[in-house]
Amino acid sequence: MHRLFLAIRPPEPIRDLLIDAMDDSADFRWQGDDQLHLTLRFVGEVERPFAEDLAGALRRIRADAFELRIAGVGRFEQRNSGALWAGVEPKARVSGLATKVERFCQSVGIEPERRAFHPHISLARWKGRRTREVHAFLERARGLSSEPFTVDAFTLFESRLSRHGAHYEPVARYPLS
Repeated sequence: MHRLFLAIRPPEPIRDLLIDAMDDSADFRWQGDDQLHLTLRFVGEVERPFAEDLAGALRRIRADAFELRIAGVGRFEQRNSGALWAGVEPKARVSGLATKVERFCQSVGIEPERRAFHPHISLARWKGRRTREVHAFLERARGLSSEPFTVDAFTLFESRLSRHGAHYEPVARYPLS
């Protein structure tokens, strides 16, 4: 089985900015440089023939390159866990690309994504109650922003889980015109 997702990998200067925004707090599991990405679509576990069909279908996506910039931070919370993230702007072009990716995923038989698309780059995760620590980080990093960067491709990644966390390997890169 192959655990797949489609994402935009920010350029090195943007990843450096995001890493600089992270602190050494042991309250969070911070993402490493190789884990920083903006997920367009999580596919999940699929068999190899299905993965090959998906990779082939995605080659047919036609979209123009566009610019994004980092714009602020936020959080997703569940009962006793959550994630810190960096937002991006403008959202329309990246949302349009995510819609195309979704359409092609469904064309090869992947169930439709039920959650709304919220473009972001995950910075950290936590378990347990971390209300004070989360608010402190959000306050410290609230003005996080970057210069615009060009998105000229998206990538199909395979995620391999281990006791040390997830390791992401690029499988195929899809240029934007």
